[in-house]
Amino acid sequence: MENSAEIIDVNSENVDKTGFFCFMSKKKSPGYALKLAWLKQRFSEGLRLKMLKLPERGFIEYIPGQYAWRAVHASGYMFIHCLWVVGKSKGNGFSRRLLELCEVDARDSGMNGVAVIASEGNWLIGKKLFLESGYTAVDSAPPTFTLLVKKFKDAPDPSFSGNWEQNQKTAGDGMTIFRTDQCPYIEDLTGIFTTVAEKQGIPHNVVQLNTADEVRTKSPSAYGVFNSTFNGNLFSYCYLTEGQAESRFKELSGG
Repeated sequence: MENSAEIIDVNSENVDKTGFFCFMSKKKSPGYALKLAWLKQRFSEGLRLKMLKLPERGFIEYIPGQYAWRAVHASGYMFIHCLWVVGKSKGNGFSRRLLELCEVDARDSGMNGVAVIASEGNWLIGKKLFLESGYTAVDSAPPTFTLLVKKFKDAPDPSFSGNWEQNQKTAGDGMTIFRTDQCPYIEDLTGIFTTVAEKQGIPHNVVQLNTADEVRTKSPSAYGVFNSTFNGNLFSYCYLTEGQAESRFKELSGG
């Protein structure tokens, strides 16, 4: 039946057993272990993760805005990190149902509303679901980020933290990878980008962002939890294969 799947409330007591959807088939991988440890630290800050019970496939992760791991100022709002429904589970109303559960939690917690970053054509969710659900765009950031909000009461809008170009330039020449442990794919991405940089003979280094405040202040894009720069410009904030990364290097270097 449409929209009838059981939803698991993942928390500090059951996360070792339930997992957290992403990398469920790779529980022995470094990326999975890093994400698991990251989650266990965040639950005490109010992070909530709701996951469709298998065989349905999807989840939502959200947290009070003052603790959001995105380059935003969103204190007073519930902030959505990820909303992802995939495969045969798409088109059954699960995304809207998960979003509504987040909104109920935000209302029950006395929050001003719910905020989220959307971006088109990559691994972040697009704007369509949110606009259809009564969200309004309140800020934008390059290259394709939109900050959306659904307010429950009169309150100041959330906003992007800015400083993108300054943070890109501060990174300097070569490749700099800004990373966190918020997403299990980031470990693989870091390996892909460093491998390509080494093959191209490009100097590179990795900057680990360890707190939500460091994400807000040091990220070279609004996405926050994974970014890379090349010679002082944004290289990527989303997943690239090794071939795609090599093409991007050639594009930015004029090769």
